[in-house]
Amino acid sequence: MEVKKLSISWQLLIVLVLILQILSALAFDPYRILGVTRRASQADIKKAYKKLVRKWHPDKNKHPQAEDRFIEISKAYEILSHEGRRSEYDIYGHGGENQDYPRHHENRFRQYPGNFYFEESFMHFPFGSEHQEPIDERHLLHFSYYVNKVVPDSFKKPYLIKITSDWCFTCVHIEPVWKEVVEELEVLGVGIGVVHAGYERRLARHLGAHSTPSIIGIINGKISFFHNAVVPENLRQFIESLLPGNLVEKVTNKNYIQFLSGWQQKNKPHVLLFDKIPVIPLPFKLTAFAHKDCFLFGYVYVGTRGAEEMTRQFNVNVHVPTILIFKEYINKPADVIQAPYMKKEVIDDFITQNKYLLATRLTNQKLFQELCPVKRSHRQRKYCVVLLTPEAAKSTQPFEAFLSFAQANSQDTLRFMHAYSDRQPEFANAFLPDSETFRGKSVVSILERRNMGGRVVYKTLEDPWTGSENDKFTLLNYLEQLRKDSTLLSSEAVLPDLIDELAPMFLVRWLFSASAYIADWLEDLYYNNWREMIPLLSLAFSAIFVLFGTFIIQAFCDSNYDRESKHPDKRKAQEKAGKTVSSFTKESTRVPKKGFVEVTELTDVTYTSNLVRLRPGHMNVVLILSNSTKTSLLQKFALEVYTFTGSSCLHFSFLSLDKHREWLEYLLEFAQDAAPIPNQYDKHFLDRDYTGYVLALNGHKKYFCLFKPQKTVEEEEALGACDLDSSLPLGESRGKPGSLGLKGKLSKLSLWMERLLEGSLQRFYIPSWPELD
Repeated sequence: MEVKKLSISWQLLIVLVLILQILSALAFDPYRILGVTRRASQADIKKAYKKLVRKWHPDKNKHPQAEDRFIEISKAYEILSHEGRRSEYDIYGHGGENQDYPRHHENRFRQYPGNFYFEESFMHFPFGSEHQEPIDERHLLHFSYYVNKVVPDSFKKPYLIKITSDWCFTCVHIEPVWKEVVEELEVLGVGIGVVHAGYERRLARHLGAHSTPSIIGIINGKISFFHNAVVPENLRQFIESLLPGNLVEKVTNKNYIQFLSGWQQKNKPHVLLFDKIPVIPLPFKLTAFAHKDCFLFGYVYVGTRGAEEMTRQFNVNVHVPTILIFKEYINKPADVIQAPYMKKEVIDDFITQNKYLLATRLTNQKLFQELCPVKRSHRQRKYCVVLLTPEAAKSTQPFEAFLSFAQANSQDTLRFMHAYSDRQPEFANAFLPDSETFRGKSVVSILERRNMGGRVVYKTLEDPWTGSENDKFTLLNYLEQLRKDSTLLSSEAVLPDLIDELAPMFLVRWLFSASAYIADWLEDLYYNNWREMIPLLSLAFSAIFVLFGTFIIQAFCDSNYDRESKHPDKRKAQEKAGKTVSSFTKESTRVPKKGFVEVTELTDVTYTSNLVRLRPGHMNVVLILSNSTKTSLLQKFALEVYTFTGSSCLHFSFLSLDKHREWLEYLLEFAQDAAPIPNQYDKHFLDRDYTGYVLALNGHKKYFCLFKPQKTVEEEEALGACDLDSSLPLGESRGKPGSLGLKGKLSKLSLWMERLLEGSLQRFYIPSWPELD
């Protein structure tokens, strides 16, 4: 019987586990999210993912749940696109989101190509988003949370935000420093945030983070980038640099009376910190920033000369940090706290309890609503005692008596305040009777707010307030009766909004806004927006370069035009010939201009580059000439080969017969059929005329083709080296120099060039190129 009960228990346990697995699968099913079946291929998964991303991307879809839906789709694709995670999900119901995948393999080490061995933990180093540190997961930010929470809070505390991404090696490198600084600054009240650029592209783009990791600070809604080395000290200084410089005033024995007397103009309590550190501590600066709207803060370094007077007067222990709060009475602090180590929560509570003066002056509607909250319930009832007095009567007996009465009768249900009747005339007229008795005098009124629309019930004392003992007794009697009978407030009125007395003039506000905008623009120009400005800078520099280049080209063109205008006959002769020849020196060439043929001289300097080491497929067409025929033959040669200059594999040169006859005759020995050379020199050897010969030299394959000038213009067309009658002796065809017209020698060269490009000319191979001495 017991065995049967045990088996039933196991069955119930198994069923419960199955139910839990089914529920967990239903909670997050990547197949269901992407809309594919379990047999879907990787191509189908990728296609479905792209379709859903285009539909639910937060930048395109304004649905409130678009961002969450987009993250869900990305996580589902991360699991299904990885075969290992997909199989793990199919087996175990999860894709390794919370574990170091894949830990279930048998071997910790794997072998990869090249006989390298890596430890499994190294190959799966935690770069992915599923391996976020707990400290980062706690501070992850979304766009809506940033806009609705972080930006408003940045007016009370600075934020330090890190932008990270998957497979960011530098992010892992700075993680220990980040963790240390976060644990330190978060205790002090600094807001911390982490933005994953992969999932929160909209927020990362809004913050201006174009690379990861990036660290930014946010204060008063303004974004500032951290540009130094990521070390704890630099991050602390960065946070401190975000805070305004005038938060805390340094107080000494020379200016402490002036500092504490500032409550009359600023209408705020004053906070003094006594400590033995020369610089103002960062926690105190953060506290001052958080409460800057309600307090003025000062710091006393007890190590300075003359600090003994203040420490002795206020009975301060110089060995322990001490905070004093002063209100209207500057000779005695209203509250004191001192401890070796004061936590932020303790300091905040201490300051919040002393948020207002004993009799705060009503300077705007917001302050009035804080001091006199609307009645919510009987326990939250607040009675406001208001002294309406002319501004000139502040230092007289009425105000001093009212202040002493407020100090003696401070209760949770009572709030004391005063207002200048000449600065707030509409507000004061709502309480003053019509009688001329109260005009120009001080009046005390007790009121209770009933709604946010300005409706109040009140009771104004029958006689003007002079500050006498009788007035104090009358007011105390009213307050005692009010505790028992709230119907004492018999009058009712609708109060107008108070005038903001401390608001700066329009011109001052405009100047502050303009200066802040210019400062932000300059900072963005110097640090943040170089990436966005690169296209604009590139366009500007391109325009400058084009303008400058155009100016230079125009200057050269003008100089060439002036030079050509001085020689009109020469220019007309060149235009009539229909060609131009580049001018050249003896050993070098100039870059050809448009319409020019670049012809270089083949010398011992250019011989190697123009022939011996000529690139494969390139040929050098060489004209043979003498000093006397140089000008005429070059002009005719340029005219004949001009139409072939468009080919990048042809180069054009000339060879001086007066200098290199021996090199030419050695080369012609390999073309015996075309130009037979006798074995022995005869008496006419030095008179042999080679001017007008053209050789096409292929330096790489070591062969050449030969063009010989014709006897007369009536002979057969397009005779090249391979078409000449080899039976004719060279002497019959050479003639004497000048027997043929120089220009007529190259009349058929263009036809020979066409056959050269066709590859139909005879080739004469040589073992190696001879030296050109």
